[in-house]
Amino acid sequence: MVEIDPSRLPRHVAVIMDGNGRWAQQRGLSRLHGHRAGKESVRAVVEAARRLGIPYLSLFAFSSENWHRPPREVDGLMSLLRRYLQSELGKMMKHRIRLLAIGNLARLPPAVRRALRETMAATRHNTGMTVTLAVSYGGRDDIVRAARALARRAARGEIDPDRITQSVFAEHLGTAGIPDPDLLIRTSGEMRISNFFLWQLAYTELHVTDTLWPDFREREFLQALAFFQQRQRRFGRTPAQTERERLRAAN
Repeated sequence: MVEIDPSRLPRHVAVIMDGNGRWAQQRGLSRLHGHRAGKESVRAVVEAARRLGIPYLSLFAFSSENWHRPPREVDGLMSLLRRYLQSELGKMMKHRIRLLAIGNLARLPPAVRRALRETMAATRHNTGMTVTLAVSYGGRDDIVRAARALARRAARGEIDPDRITQSVFAEHLGTAGIPDPDLLIRTSGEMRISNFFLWQLAYTELHVTDTLWPDFREREFLQALAFFQQRQRRFGRTPAQTERERLRAAN
């Protein structure tokens, strides 16, 4: 069993769930079979994070670039997402999980938008944990949307451009109100962040595993957390400064 220090858990874990298609192809199955198998990994990771008391979990479910995939695969993914939301609502309410969705949601099929809207409304007062689904999401698009919103406010005289700070800018991103991820997990061994959380990952620890997403379960999640706990997060400071601050906080 992987040993985890419960006092040093990340506050926010983000996951790029990659490898469904390869998992299916290795077994002579369709890519949609891989996406269906990946649902069980979502359940396992959400449950593990909830049980450990990690308050924020973000899952990269569908990127803005994924719209270029074959229509049959896209339609299957949208149907899978809708059914997942409907089947998991009871558990979300039982465990007080709040669901958020970020991205260009207007591109989603009406039935999927409706399912997301209904699930977010039903869970909006839950305080046990926040799960954010990044759907039809792109990091560059997120930043451009924030810039446009601030430009419109400045044009209306609501904000002085010279008073736009990093924190003000962050308030206009899709993740407004959510802390930046402490840990990013990417499955399938790919060494890239694929246009995910470009602003938010500035000081995030990155953990890449060769495990394909449908094979990723609690054990692999705990291994990623153990990796995180071995890291020294300095945020630009020297190791000596970081250690002094840690001792000061402990006292």
